[in-house]
Amino acid sequence: MTTVEQTLRALLAEGTLDGTLGPGSQLPTERDLVDRLAAPRSAVRRALAALERDGLVVRHVGRGTFVTGTTTHSADGAPADTSPAEIMQVRLLIEPQVAFLAARVATQADMDRIVHCLDRGGASDDYEGFESWDGALHRAIAQAAHNGLLMNMFDVMNAARALPVWGSLKSRTSTPERRRCYHCEHIAIVDALRDRDPDGARDRMREHLANVSDNLLGRH
Repeated sequence: MTTVEQTLRALLAEGTLDGTLGPGSQLPTERDLVDRLAAPRSAVRRALAALERDGLVVRHVGRGTFVTGTTTHSADGAPADTSPAEIMQVRLLIEPQVAFLAARVATQADMDRIVHCLDRGGASDDYEGFESWDGALHRAIAQAAHNGLLMNMFDVMNAARALPVWGSLKSRTSTPERRRCYHCEHIAIVDALRDRDPDGARDRMREHLANVSDNLLGRH
């Protein structure tokens, strides 16, 4: 399974969990997916074809691509009652080490994808846009670790972020100033990745997630 296909399957799973992609929902256009995923159009088309073969989507020429009624959760496994505190505990355990590994093995194509997500997040001036690119950035860093088992674990964790309780808490605590702060922290993480500094990438990621946890749950 290609990285682009994995990403699309995760997006389907997240959209199904949070109710934004029910049966009959239309996916973004190929051009939009190319931009969002920083992937070649040919790769996006192959990934969509794979999803269609599995019966997850149906494509109509001239109309677009639509979610079927048989969408499955490729990143399923997150309990429906997972709390924001549990999500942050797991993120703090997994993502700093993911960043450490990514700094060691990321390719230039990985870095291009990461920087694309970083730039688009920084250009987003609304909550929904920033959150979308925030999720894409963290997933792009996980993809850069080039570890399939770790990626599956990440997707289970990420599926929990699509639960309504998480989205509700994030939207209530989000402010323009806080988003600017998160973007600056993202820049520090990406700078460490560019410098091939595993310890720095791990530490910057841990600091960022600790800040997110404090903002969401309060300082302990």
